[in-house]
Amino acid sequence: MRQKIRMGMIGGGKDAFIGAVHRIAANMDGLIELCCGALSIHPETAVESGKMLFLPENRIYLNYEEMIKKESELPANERIHFVTIVTPNFAHFAPAMMALEHGFNVVIEKPMTLTLEEAKQLQQKVEETGLTLCLTHTYSGYPMVKQAKEMVKDGALGKIRKIIVEYPQGWLSTLSEREGNAQAAWRTDPKKSGKSGCIGDIGTHAGHLAEYISGLKITQICADLNIVVEGRTIDDDGNILLKFDNGANGVLIASQIAAGEENALNIRIYGEKGGLEWFQHEPNTLLVKWLNKPTEIYRAGSGYLGDFAKHNTRTPGGHPEGLLEAFANIYRNFALTLDAKLNNETPTPQMLDFPNVYDGVRGMALIENAVASSASEQKWHTFIV
Repeated sequence: MRQKIRMGMIGGGKDAFIGAVHRIAANMDGLIELCCGALSIHPETAVESGKMLFLPENRIYLNYEEMIKKESELPANERIHFVTIVTPNFAHFAPAMMALEHGFNVVIEKPMTLTLEEAKQLQQKVEETGLTLCLTHTYSGYPMVKQAKEMVKDGALGKIRKIIVEYPQGWLSTLSEREGNAQAAWRTDPKKSGKSGCIGDIGTHAGHLAEYISGLKITQICADLNIVVEGRTIDDDGNILLKFDNGANGVLIASQIAAGEENALNIRIYGEKGGLEWFQHEPNTLLVKWLNKPTEIYRAGSGYLGDFAKHNTRTPGGHPEGLLEAFANIYRNFALTLDAKLNNETPTPQMLDFPNVYDGVRGMALIENAVASSASEQKWHTFIV
């Protein structure tokens, strides 16, 4: 790194959960500096949050429009390099588009936008400007997920035949959006979350993980989305059959009414020679199951792992690495990519290993295709991007 990468944050003020997570992740490697923020739509909260983070008073902004405009007017050695957007879904597209139009790179929470059409507009703008957009599909940042991807790519399992990915949660098992739960309130409001609740919130994570590890693309789906909790206005549960571009089939299960579950994301991928299994509750472990020999247990921090797993491992074996470290891997790879581009260098494959605008478009396509499939009487629905 020749310089610190300068960041401005939109959203994520003192009462927001995810803003603090982003700041911890961005700060973990010392490569990124938070320089400014428009941290809340409420002026008093925006100012108070900026002061709590020791931002200069002249770089505490009351809205994202002011922040992007004034930052773009600063000298090149002072202005930010990118904005990170940690607002609810409905407030993703406008600041992301404005940032790109003013020459700033973007980190954005998932799902990328409110609609597939908005996602395609961001893709077009990224392609026009040559700027970089990073989407925080956090789970792809785990070292053993990297190892799984590398083993599949190297053909260790042979041709992939079946993928099963599950993301059960239980936190919306009651009508908590009407009981003062702010996180539940916006996630279950179609005007703020988009067409889908559960699939948009966690199903997109599951879909991305399936495509990321396997290297395959979903081509057809058969979806059954459900509103389980009486009085809710958007899906809180979903089951999706999948077909992939190599002929493999699969199942995606996402539920936020699985009472007793926390964030029990897990994935199993089976090929001709064997299979892989990864479970987020035990993220340092990857099970490799063979057709004609005993199951192997791969562990993070071990010398036998591949280059991508090693690049994203922070501690010696036996020291647990969790969500914050995975999040930080995404920010670090993004920062290294920006640094290379700022110095007219070509980023390495390891640097470029983070979710991008194309993943964001496919995530929005998953939402829209799942909703359309669930509403249709047709069994299989062609996956339209």
